[in-house]
Amino acid sequence: MTDTTPSESTEDAPRPHLLYVAWGFPPCRGSGVYRAWATANAFAAAGWDVTVLTVPREVFTLSTGVDESLERTVDPRIEIVRVPFDSAAFQNDLRRWPWLRATAPELWNVLNARKEQRTFPERTYGLWRPALEAAALDVHARHPVDLVLGTANPHVDFTPGLRLHRDHGIPYVMDYRDAWQLDVFTGARLSAADSAVAEWERELIADAHAVWFVNEPILRWHAELYPEAADRFRVVSNGYDSAPDDHPGSTEGDGLVFGYLGTISSAVPIDRLVEGWKVARSRSPLVAASRIELWGHLNHVGTPNEAVSRQMAGFAENGIAYRGPVPKQQVGHVYSRFDALLLVLGTGRYVTSGKVFEYAATGLPIVSVHDPGNAASDVLRDAPAWYPVASIDSPDAIADALIAAAERAKAQLPEERAAARVWAGQFQRARQLDPQIAALHAFVEQRKVAR
Repeated sequence: MTDTTPSESTEDAPRPHLLYVAWGFPPCRGSGVYRAWATANAFAAAGWDVTVLTVPREVFTLSTGVDESLERTVDPRIEIVRVPFDSAAFQNDLRRWPWLRATAPELWNVLNARKEQRTFPERTYGLWRPALEAAALDVHARHPVDLVLGTANPHVDFTPGLRLHRDHGIPYVMDYRDAWQLDVFTGARLSAADSAVAEWERELIADAHAVWFVNEPILRWHAELYPEAADRFRVVSNGYDSAPDDHPGSTEGDGLVFGYLGTISSAVPIDRLVEGWKVARSRSPLVAASRIELWGHLNHVGTPNEAVSRQMAGFAENGIAYRGPVPKQQVGHVYSRFDALLLVLGTGRYVTSGKVFEYAATGLPIVSVHDPGNAASDVLRDAPAWYPVASIDSPDAIADALIAAAERAKAQLPEERAAARVWAGQFQRARQLDPQIAALHAFVEQRKVAR
């Protein structure tokens, strides 16, 4: 299945052709989709022909959910090739289940897992590899590819790059928006050194032209694992796409609005925020008159986060409201409701989160309700109005940060907010992507001359 809006160039020189591989691409509404969307758009804007390999739209309808407003902002010059994807994890129609799965599901699951492992060692996604590689070869046959860029997870997105490199010598780049063998929350290695995952990753990294990571801690972990390839590793951070409009925030009564905007997965410690918020309300009249608004999906997939759903029963009595998901085009409007922001993240020294950059771009005070050792702390360390908690395990410490941020938000002058927004300009996504795209363009052109 192919959605085609072919690129055309009026320049004499042929445009370089990027094959971009992203399982999660608009209208997917998963958390990693913004990096994929922005990267493909940035290459197109920089003068590349871009072909995207992704899955059919209905896969997102049945799993992550869709954001059609984001899909409408994909550069119309990008060609989108939707590669058939059939995974048991996304097959909810029992009428389409094979007889063995319906009658002996445990046995079927074992056999299916073995089949996945043989094809590519990634549960749920491994069986996509043959169709994905065939699509990549087809694209190259009709429109020669100059560079392949795969973004993960899932990590099967890397396989077309390796296939085109081995068959045709095409260079490829691996973009880790997460990690494959590293648990970014615990720091533990997830696969044994002799596992199929480790073997695949070694082969992929060995032949890659470059490997991108979202922060320095994740890069360093991989550099220790693959020292011979470390000179090809790059930090390509996430960033904000456009700064939210500067608004005065809430105007209702004497209280403030603290806002959280992002996916509320099981890793997000909303329960600790609530406990700290209760303490802050008991100690501060300003916080007692204020409220929290939580915006976003209740999980990375369509099934809501049950832990948060259970907590909602006590939200109203504590001045907390869950407002639901936000389409991309309405994000700026939602930020305009807030006086201060809540950066609530799971614990892990490798965790940054994409929303930290967008938060910074508002210029509003930010309360970091996460472990001080998180990589997000490195981003905000010099922020003009940042209030980290001293301990994520202490309701009193969380309350201290909330109260301090409330007082700052109440007193913040327009010029102070403007200065904070200027400081955050360093995190604009274009500043992360443009130098990398320029370097890749120079590399591709040099290869053409050398041939």
